[in-house]
Amino acid sequence: MSWVLVIALAAAALALAVLVLRIGRGAIAAFAAALALGLAGYALQARPDVPAAPAAGIALRPAPGQEWRALRQEMIGWEARSDARTLITADAFAARGDYVTAAGLLRIAVQEDPRDGEAWLALANSLVEHADGLLTAPARLAYARAAAQPGTALAAGYFLGLNQLRGGDIIVGRETWVATLAGVPPVTAEQAAGRAAEGADARVLLVERLDRLDQLLAAALQAQQVAPERQ
Repeated sequence: MSWVLVIALAAAALALAVLVLRIGRGAIAAFAAALALGLAGYALQARPDVPAAPAAGIALRPAPGQEWRALRQEMIGWEARSDARTLITADAFAARGDYVTAAGLLRIAVQEDPRDGEAWLALANSLVEHADGLLTAPARLAYARAAAQPGTALAAGYFLGLNQLRGGDIIVGRETWVATLAGVPPVTAEQAAGRAAEGADARVLLVERLDRLDQLLAAALQAQQVAPERQ
């Protein structure tokens, strides 16, 4: 039900801007794009199925490093998890916001084992956060190395697309997710049955986020098309 409310509020905001505030046609596209970006963020991070609870203080909110570590592990099953000891230490530094030290430790991990997909993925995430969300060339390289490993290909594509969305490249981010799903074959029933309970199916999560993003972007586009007709 909350998705309906969010879409309705976005449409109402666009209609209000056009009919009441009388923004020009040139500003309509920019305003609709801003709404689409907000909807994309809600689609990626909101969890309406979680019961309501009192808001925690800012000091108690998890740092991005903690959130990304949890999501990374959610998308990688036990069979693809890294056994690098430096990864645990790097995660601890990233949780405190020290992405420079985390990246340094993760570089050691990938040097020791260039096929460690989870270490490459953690390195890419640390590099992005250190650059305040910017997808630098080293971060893109690290995502590509993680994507080259079968066990972390979907997770790497997900995080790459997520950061493209965070940077405002909504279409590019969506294309990255679509290409990731197309490039990684679905697991067989036998493979799925052999996965540890703690290792979630990354494909299910990625498909869910992509569907959610498409629904919200379609609603924003529809609102953009309807608003000028009411002028």
